[in-house]
Amino acid sequence: MSADPARPEARDPVLRFELLGPVRVCRDGAELDLGFPQQRALLALLLAYEGRPVPTGELLDLLWPGHPPASALNVVRRYIGALRRLLEPELPPRAPGRRLLRRPGGYLLDVTPDEVDLLRFRELTRQGVRAAVTGRAETAALRFTDALAQWRGPVAMGIAAAAREHVRFTDVCRELLRTARLAGDAALLSGRTAQVLPALRRATALDPLDEPLHARLILSLAACGLQAEALTAYEDVRRRLAAELGTTPGAELAAAHMRVLRQDVGRLTAGPRVDVGQETPVVRVAGPRVAADPRGDDRAPGAALAVPERTAPTGHTGLPPDIHGFTGRKAELGWLTATRDAVDGTLGTPAAVWIGGMAGVGKTALAVHWAHRAAGLFPDGRLYVALRGSDPAGPAAEPEEALRALLTALGVSAARMPAGAAALTGLYRTLLAARRVLVVLDDAAGTEQLRPLLPAAPGCLALVTSRHALPGLIASGARPLRLEPPPAEDAREMLARLIGADRIAAEPVAADEILLRSGRLPLALTAIALRAAAHREIPLTDTAAYLRETEGTLDAFAGGGTADVRAALLGSYRLLSAQAARLFRLLPRHAGPDLTPASAAALTGLPVRGARRLLAELAETQLITEHTPGRYTLHRLLRAFAAEAPGR
Repeated sequence: MSADPARPEARDPVLRFELLGPVRVCRDGAELDLGFPQQRALLALLLAYEGRPVPTGELLDLLWPGHPPASALNVVRRYIGALRRLLEPELPPRAPGRRLLRRPGGYLLDVTPDEVDLLRFRELTRQGVRAAVTGRAETAALRFTDALAQWRGPVAMGIAAAAREHVRFTDVCRELLRTARLAGDAALLSGRTAQVLPALRRATALDPLDEPLHARLILSLAACGLQAEALTAYEDVRRRLAAELGTTPGAELAAAHMRVLRQDVGRLTAGPRVDVGQETPVVRVAGPRVAADPRGDDRAPGAALAVPERTAPTGHTGLPPDIHGFTGRKAELGWLTATRDAVDGTLGTPAAVWIGGMAGVGKTALAVHWAHRAAGLFPDGRLYVALRGSDPAGPAAEPEEALRALLTALGVSAARMPAGAAALTGLYRTLLAARRVLVVLDDAAGTEQLRPLLPAAPGCLALVTSRHALPGLIASGARPLRLEPPPAEDAREMLARLIGADRIAAEPVAADEILLRSGRLPLALTAIALRAAAHREIPLTDTAAYLRETEGTLDAFAGGGTADVRAALLGSYRLLSAQAARLFRLLPRHAGPDLTPASAAALTGLPVRGARRLLAELAETQLITEHTPGRYTLHRLLRAFAAEAPGR
């Protein structure tokens, strides 16, 4: 219908949906009457599904847990019809509308991110995580604070208490608490604690037994000069833990209390070292002390640890063997040593370093080599554990299994091993309390897996390698070191060490082409070198020609065992959601030098906002690189892998 030229052009009403507090809908600023509590609950669940269809069975379970009446489907249809008319009052009878849509097996509420407080909260949280990962603590604190400003009270208020126990709503509550912990970490790092105090108070009221959250509240109160209130907050949670759980405060909460007692406000910016988590599958922590060849691959086939007692020789460690003639990474090695010096135990805080980067870039190699070089800085020993966070052949290590192996390495017998993760963590940190130990946590799956394994003692250092961005670890004070493929000179030196400087000198042009077509990725160079070393009669020019012929595939980089580029990249790819995996497979179709949210949206047919979220997921798993805000690049071998990656 054309607009009347004599009247202002018609516009769609502005709708706002709220779930993070009372369930509300406003049209052009006026709140709508949502009717019966069951109808309100149905709308709340549709909002919690974030624009995805809600199965009819789940709607029935929400409204009638366990025993829906015979008329339940008809009642749901009536509620859907009433909501549809409420959202689109000018809709003709029996018209499907544009908002509340019927889908196979369920219903979908079509909303935009700007219309729903939950979606705004999630987008702002994602922005905060990205800022934290790149070391911008002040920006992260602002984004997390803005995200938590969307939170106005208990989730889904106004519906029945039993309905509010639905897993979708409790998951949202956990998201709020996780963001509050991140906000506390970022605020402590940036000095913006006053801004997050209201959200931290609200979060601790929502979960009065969350010790990491209370630790952040106590430190933030002290940082704002409210020492008496911080001590009162500690006493409150201590009494609650004793009364309700029969336990005493754990190491993190106790450490926060001690810092307040010492009036250590000037050093509170390090913050507690705990936050968001990811999945923690099962472990394999037994087996020989072996690891992947650290020349390239970052994985290890088992968990191997050892630490010398105080009287043991310093040279006795459980580290994988160092690389003879390790080359390159001089700036990174110097940075690690300088970072260790900057967070020396005399400053009173334990420390952590995150070494990240794409598969095969040499994270484990760098960590292990520096650990051998830095033996003198850790006179009480070095621990090593392979956490298998991206191993395509098996599950990641469970924290409890890793703790048992660590305690065994520290001399705890099986008979003295306590039961439960909390008791294991407490004993582990107690044993490290008077030591200066380096703990290498290789190939971590997520911060939740790491949390119990991080030493809490001043003078200790956790050196974490991971393909995950680990924003919670970084937001809580870990120093980030992201590895890129080495520069051409270092890559050439590495290739010369692997296959012989004489061969490089004899065929320099071929060597340059090998470096180019391998993208200077250490794991790819290792795969090439294994073949070249086994067939010294084959000239490097033939190897370069083979790389040229197989350009766009990974066929030339299947070195077998740990030096297989395809297998290593598969370990990262399997971590993706189905939508992000689909976008990754489409990336080779993009011809430009840089990828943007707009070009990703064109590839996938998704809105730009949705494409931006998927790009962030790819970046957080190190499958693309965000070299400037909103602009991404793809390593040439990752492009080749994307072209052949299996469907999900």
